[in-house]
Formats: sequence, C-alpha cells, structure tokens
Amino acid sequence: MFPAPPIPVFDGHNDILLRLYYAPDRREQIWLKGEGRGHLDLPRMKAGGFAGGMFAIYIPSPRDPNAPDFEAMMDRPPYDLPLPAAINAPAAQPVALTMAAHLMWMERSSNGAFRICRTAAEIGACMARGTIAGVMHMEGAEAIGPDLDALYAFHAMGLRSLGPVWSRPTVFGHGVPFRFPSGPDTGPGLTDSGKRLIRACNALRILVDLSHLNETGFNDVAAITDAPLVATHSNAHAITPSSRNLTDRQLAMIRDSGGMVGLNFATVFLREDGRRAPEIGWEPVLRHMDHLISHLGEDHVGFGSDFDGATVPEGITDVAGLPALQQALRRHGYDDALLEKLCWRNWLATLRRCWGA
Repeated sequence: MFPAPPIPVFDGHNDILLRLYYAPDRREQIWLKGEGRGHLDLPRMKAGGFAGGMFAIYIPSPRDPNAPDFEAMMDRPPYDLPLPAAINAPAAQPVALTMAAHLMWMERSSNGAFRICRTAAEIGACMARGTIAGVMHMEGAEAIGPDLDALYAFHAMGLRSLGPVWSRPTVFGHGVPFRFPSGPDTGPGLTDSGKRLIRACNALRILVDLSHLNETGFNDVAAITDAPLVATHSNAHAITPSSRNLTDRQLAMIRDSGGMVGLNFATVFLREDGRRAPEIGWEPVLRHMDHLISHLGEDHVGFGSDFDGATVPEGITDVAGLPALQQALRRHGYDDALLEKLCWRNWLATLRRCWGA
C-alpha cells in the first residue's frame, strides 16, 4: 500500500531570514538552489509540502567571543542562560529593514513560487495554485521605537504578526529566559509602551505573538487585546517544564479566546529532560500534541516549527521531513480530517479571526 500524499503545511514560525542575513553573498544558493544546510530552502519546501508560514525578522545580539557555550549548557540541565542586553530601535532598524528586504527578494527571485501575503484570503489563493505563502513576522519588537512610528511603516511593508519580545527585554516588556526547569512567571510584564503597542497592533489587525512573553506579560496582553490569543511556537509546560512552554491555565485562556498554539519542534521544549539532543524519537512530539489538543481542542492547534532557529528531532531533520511527521501522527491514530486542521486549516481560520480577511 502506498503512503498517503503529504498534506500541505502552514507553519507558525521560521528563521530563514536570519540565515540570509548572515550570508547575503550566498542567498541564491541558500534560498533558490538549496545547499543541504539548515532546515529551509525553496527546493526542500516544495519536497516537504510546505505551503507557507510566518517568516521572522529577528534582531541578533552582538556576538560575544567570551560568552559561554549556551548549546553545551542546554545539553546539561538544569540551566539558566543569561539574557543579552536590550537593543534600541536605532540599532535594530537597519537589521530589520535588511531582513524585510531579503523577504521581498525571496518573492522576486522565486519566479512565482513564493509570495508575501497580507490576508488569509491571499494565503488560501496561494495554496490553491501551489505558491508558497510567506507572512512577515517580527520576533521581538526592537525595531519599533516607543513612538510606534516604525510599526506603521513595517505594516505597510507587509508586517502582519509581531511578538513584543524575544526573551531579551525591550522597551515594550519582558520575556522568559531560557531556563530549565522553570515556570513562566519570571518577572514584570508589559511596560506602558508595550500596552500602547498591543492596542496599536489591534487597530492594525496585526497578530500579537505570545511565545516569548513571560506569564505577567501574557496576562497583560490578555487583559488588553480584542483579538484571539496566539502563541506561534510554544509547547506544553506540563510535559516539559521549560520557562518557554505554556501552562494549562495559559492554554485554557488561549482556547477561550478562539486563539491557537503552534507546536514548536525545538527539542529543548519537547524533551522531558529539557536537553537539546535530537535523538528523541516521536514519543515527545506525540505527547505534546496530545496534550495541546486535549486542553485547546482540535481547532486550536497547529505547527510552529522554529526551523532554522533550533535543533529539531532527528525524525524530522528539516522541512522535507514534514511528511514523516504526518505519518507518525497517522500511526498514532490521527485521521486525515484532524491532520488537515493541524497542518493548515486551523492557522488559516485563526488568521481570519485575527486579521478580519
């Protein structure tokens, strides 16, 4: 019997723009030709049934040659990684503009195979004709100053999803450190500027991503927003007690708001022992997925891979491994109707609720 054809996947988070930022002279090889490194490129997206996703603009901290080996620390729990210093908007904006330009170049260079989308209807149209849909996302709002003027400029460029923080503090709020074991209650939440940012995102219909916010910041967003609560790439704290994962209370709040969670493939957020090593088999992935569905309902869960931003299980390896993940979920008892929801239908429905179109 032949295996079922792969179901298209819309993914909640990836970091290919960071790869392009660090190697602009090799961007054609990375994106168009594929060089066998990292997790994403255009040929492997096509092979894996990657229909689209959120493409993150992320401002990396300056590289410190004297910094500890964080990856080695994450293989020896417990750990508590020190957060980098905050980055101000004048320093962050040139980097963010470069990454936005890379995303636009990806569209222009793809010969119609990739398109930046601003509405759920555009994503659906891309999927219908086999074009990969990209949504501009910000993972950390360092490039947005407290006057919020840059938010409107990036929105005009296509920004439709934004996380106020990437763990490192910003003028808008505080994120969770990379700490295991730990709960998400790690400090203060949104600043007054952060609360203005959430209201501005609501007015512009920009999705607010909760994935890196600490618990107080999560609560602050929930108290302010008029949109569904969404964590684009997070897992279940009840299974893996990482500060980055969501408690059952938070999952209930997301469910009740009509929001959703994208299952993060990062091994440090999947493994019960919090380690980074990719040799984990399918069991941790299945346990997290079962838990998310049991607490959120099958209409509020999807994928948020963190491709090109994390170590992923060896069974997935890269974007071309998405069909293998689907087969593992089928063997676990998930039928195709549920798989379609997890792979793309839930994301499109949530984006319609967030964006209104």
